[in-house]
Amino acid sequence: MEQIFAIAVSLAILVLAVWTAGHALLFKRDGRSVILWVGFIILLPLLGAALYWLVAVNRIRRRASALRPQPAGHGENVETPPATPPQSFTSLAALGDRISPFPLAAGNTITPLENGDVAFPAMLDSIAHAHHSIAMATYIFDDDPLGQRFRAALADAVQRGVAVRVLIDAIGQRYSRRSMITALRDSGVTAAAFMPVRAPRDLASFNLRNHRKLLVVDGSQAFTGGMNIRAGHVTATPGGHPIRDLQCVVRGPVVAQLMRVFADDWAFTTGENLGSDAWFPALAPSDGIPARAVPDGPDEHFEALKLLLQGALSQARRSVTIVTPYFLPDATLISALNTTALRGVVVDIMLPARNNLRLVQWASHAQYWQLLERGCRIWHSPPPFDHSKLMLVDDEWILMGSTNWDPRSLRLNFELNVECYSPALGQTLRDWFERRRFEASEVTLEQVRAQPFPMRLRDSTARLLIPLL
Repeated sequence: MEQIFAIAVSLAILVLAVWTAGHALLFKRDGRSVILWVGFIILLPLLGAALYWLVAVNRIRRRASALRPQPAGHGENVETPPATPPQSFTSLAALGDRISPFPLAAGNTITPLENGDVAFPAMLDSIAHAHHSIAMATYIFDDDPLGQRFRAALADAVQRGVAVRVLIDAIGQRYSRRSMITALRDSGVTAAAFMPVRAPRDLASFNLRNHRKLLVVDGSQAFTGGMNIRAGHVTATPGGHPIRDLQCVVRGPVVAQLMRVFADDWAFTTGENLGSDAWFPALAPSDGIPARAVPDGPDEHFEALKLLLQGALSQARRSVTIVTPYFLPDATLISALNTTALRGVVVDIMLPARNNLRLVQWASHAQYWQLLERGCRIWHSPPPFDHSKLMLVDDEWILMGSTNWDPRSLRLNFELNVECYSPALGQTLRDWFERRRFEASEVTLEQVRAQPFPMRLRDSTARLLIPLL
């Protein structure tokens, strides 16, 4: 009897392993990810299959469909004045029309803010002058002196009768010793955690994080970019972990699009529908920048940013400028970058000389030669750690926001970026980049090839883990 039971269990495990491996072969898009998972399942059939179904299967689309309310009431009554893109970018704008839920809107003002020294006082001042509503989403909200200033400002707004909603990622909040969600609630602020992970029920969504950074005040002014709420972004008093970064303040019709992204995330998390005029006032357009919000995530906007990056590279005629802290492009993006450089376009990629994630830095170094030998230029910016995220094409097409050039941002995270067309803003950001490049060091193919063999072996081994990073 025991022998029959053992045979039955073994057969059940074998069937589960074969079924799981088949699922990975059919539905995993990255070949290296398929190899890693199938190999793991073959070596450890039961454990490998269990982990695959817990952490590697994206169930967020089904959950989003069940929880996300109908679009009506999320600001669709707000009219968006149509914008005409520059003639040289009409096909790229058409791509954006198809992958973003939002149209290109005319009449926006977008101003870059460098580091927390400039961005945080502007954000706190906007909160202090709010009359009707404040919507705030962030990946990390530290319980440090800066975080306490934001908590106090948000609590003061509640006391003035302002409707305040704060959304913090459930994993991101763990970066702080004390949960800022608890502190905000104790101060009277309505706050929620995006997709809490309660093992083992929610392990499948462990990797699906809300990486968006957004503050919308009175539905008329927004701040977005790469900055979390933490003291390290203030370069004057950074503490032990200084961080450079880029944020932007946005005014105009595109603010309603950004607010809709927050409203969808808030409804997904809490079930509350933010649809009143306090959140979506009428926004008068004026002469300004054509822009749109481009959300990306593992739900209905899956890989929107990756498609947009490839489209932007194909449209470049003179220059492509990329600034990102985490650079782990897949084979298709590497090919697109190389093809762009081989067409005679100047491709500049600015990365931190010293990354805060050592494994990511090693894996990134292992890919340098593929880009350098085709004419791309790589620059290392010196410390402090540069967390900025920017892409410029011909100094006229701009993409700013929360997305990194890595699989986590492009496939797993919920991200938010602003796409805009402006020679004036492009020149401002070009000047910002040139100041960074002046203090950076160029990485050459000769330097990469001259690295000691143990370092190259270490980096190449780390590269195997890119699908999991």
